Amino acid sequence: MAPPRSHASIPPQVTEALRAVIAEAGITADADLIARILATGVGLGLDDPDRLDLKITSAALSEMRAAFHLFAPYRDVPKVTVFGSARTKPDDELYRQASEVAAALAERGWMVVTGAGPGIMQAAAEGAGADRSLGVSIRLPFEEKPNAVVAAGANNVAMKYFFTRKLMLVKESHGFVCVPGGFGTLDELFELLTLQQTGKAEPMPIVLLDAPGGRFWEGLRDYVEQQLLPAGVISPDDFDRVTLADSVTAAAEEITGFWRNYDSLRWVGKRLVLRLRVEPTDAEVADLNARFGGMLIDGAIEKSGPLTPEREDDDRVDLPRLVMIYDQFQVGSLYRLIRAVNQLDSAPSGQAHAN
Repeated sequence: MAPPRSHASIPPQVTEALRAVIAEAGITADADLIARILATGVGLGLDDPDRLDLKITSAALSEMRAAFHLFAPYRDVPKVTVFGSARTKPDDELYRQASEVAAALAERGWMVVTGAGPGIMQAAAEGAGADRSLGVSIRLPFEEKPNAVVAAGANNVAMKYFFTRKLMLVKESHGFVCVPGGFGTLDELFELLTLQQTGKAEPMPIVLLDAPGGRFWEGLRDYVEQQLLPAGVISPDDFDRVTLADSVTAAAEEITGFWRNYDSLRWVGKRLVLRLRVEPTDAEVADLNARFGGMLIDGAIEKSGPLTPEREDDDRVDLPRLVMIYDQFQVGSLYRLIRAVNQLDSAPSGQAHAN
């Protein structure tokens, strides 16, 4: 087997020409990143790639541009993505659940993102309404067009590749509702869990919504507890990141309530910083330490103002903070801590939503 080839170097005059093109186009914001994207394209050409590799790269970049353009006007609007089966019929109780939870969240100011297909995706789009729905459809032989609700609002982008579609279904959302479905729905759920377990995505509320009295997700929980956990392939609290619900009200409250007091997090060296809307009292912090001290590697949970790197980046500097040295393997415990922070007496009352 031949050793891998090294990347071909881009001649300096080409780099300068790329910068000139960027300037001539009138691009000033983040010109360094635009230059990097263009240089990567030139580098691909110099690498003598297979044509299929170039087609994949070109299509993926074009799809991401189209999706970014679709989502850009709603950047400051909280969004929830609803996953579920394309095969669910309108007379199914799950269809009604998906429609009603989407409607409930839309009434609270959220937009609903779906895969823009039939079944649960159409139910959620119907519940939210055309003005509150965004669709990221996939071009398939048997599912080629966005459903009528998303199409009516022209809030849809079509994707060729599942990986670009999943990126956009996850990237913009501050919460997720999974309704029973098949391989695609489970793939999307486990991708969410994997991204959060590995630290590639920040904590977000994930609701597994079933019909009243349904046991679809309880069966998954049984499998996790009886198979995955004894095998040692997950941590004991990994499944604590999800909430099982068969009530539309409970599902909507879990999504919005997750952001009642919790705002965001950031790592500063070894320290985890939780940014909050309202500063907890000393007594509340002492109670949090008593309940969650086991998730720390060292020290205690402490109140803090913005740390130096946060001030330098002007990163949410107006918000109070809790700082701790946290064991990153205890992802489920972090979710329990966030929920506890949202339930403090000092936390804002009423229904909150993501920034």
